[in-house]
Amino acid sequence: MATLADLRDRENPMPIDRARAVAEVATVLINSAKVEVEYLKVTKRKTGEFFRPGKAIEPGRGDA
Repeated sequence: MATLADLRDRENPMPIDRARAVAEVATVLINSAKVEVEYLKVTKRKTGEFFRPGKAIEPGRGDA
């Protein structure tokens, strides 16, 4: 939302390339969340593991 506000600021608008970068990162985060939701459905789990702060997934493992 802050990016939208910055883009609309007529006196000091955010550069388009920076806004595009923010949008790309947001897309990756949203897609990652969708993958986790599907993972939870398939495994019938109620809580996720992937987005816990400080929690890294070890290479080669499906879950941590």
